[in-house]
Amino acid sequence: MVDQSRQFDRRKYLQLSGAVGLAGVGLAGCLEDANGDDDAGTDDDDADDDADDDSQEIVAGTAPGFEPFEMVIDGELVGFDIDLLEAVVEETDYELAGWEELEFDGLIPALENENIDVIAAAMTITDEREETISFSDSYYSADQSVLVQSGGDVQPDDLEDLEGLNVGAQSGTTGEGIVQDELIDEGLIDEGDYDSYDNYVLAVEELERGTLDAIIIDEPVAESFAADREVEIAFTFETGEEYGFGVRQDDDDLQAALSEGIEAVEESSEYDEITQEWFDE
Repeated sequence: MVDQSRQFDRRKYLQLSGAVGLAGVGLAGCLEDANGDDDAGTDDDDADDDADDDSQEIVAGTAPGFEPFEMVIDGELVGFDIDLLEAVVEETDYELAGWEELEFDGLIPALENENIDVIAAAMTITDEREETISFSDSYYSADQSVLVQSGGDVQPDDLEDLEGLNVGAQSGTTGEGIVQDELIDEGLIDEGDYDSYDNYVLAVEELERGTLDAIIIDEPVAESFAADREVEIAFTFETGEEYGFGVRQDDDDLQAALSEGIEAVEESSEYDEITQEWFDE
């Protein structure tokens, strides 16, 4: 189990520290303008430095409700992806300016529209997505699980056992793709038997109430819900999925920097510490 109160305090400290740092930068700028000194061309030099700093700032986008990768606790954004991206960016020449919270299927459009610069949302690297965006090297491997109500009548052993049942998944996820490819296209369930959700929290709530029979979801997220809710994993099947940080296709420098940052964090003890924090492993 994640120590939520401790995680909240640490994240709040980091955010407050960041706010103080930004306030200091703003104050320094005001004092410089007030002095109006042109000694040795320092104004031009500072302007060049500011332009360089601005060009290195990036905004990350994520989709809370995907425990333990990204969620909101006491109003604060926390999770494995949050900690990992912050650690990775620290290894680069970029600066993480902030986070945008979006629905999962809104992340790629936001990236394309340049509202965000990187996606950190347990997003699986797929051929279809790579037609639109690029990915860093992978940073996590996961399979898919089928989640059911604890002690309920529905206890499937494989995908074929979901025939005729009401199945749910999060919109835009690989879980939804499996529902389409393995269940609907194979004639095991009808289109009307599938319910799409903006996030998995809503789907799990329906599952607990018994209005949904099963959910297809990434294994580590399923394990997190099973630990906290009245749901359980019926079975898990291998998909060979790899998560990566998403960037725009023309942003080769950021893509390379993130991949190098992932390698540096993995080679240090920090990756293991973050994994232990959120997965207790």
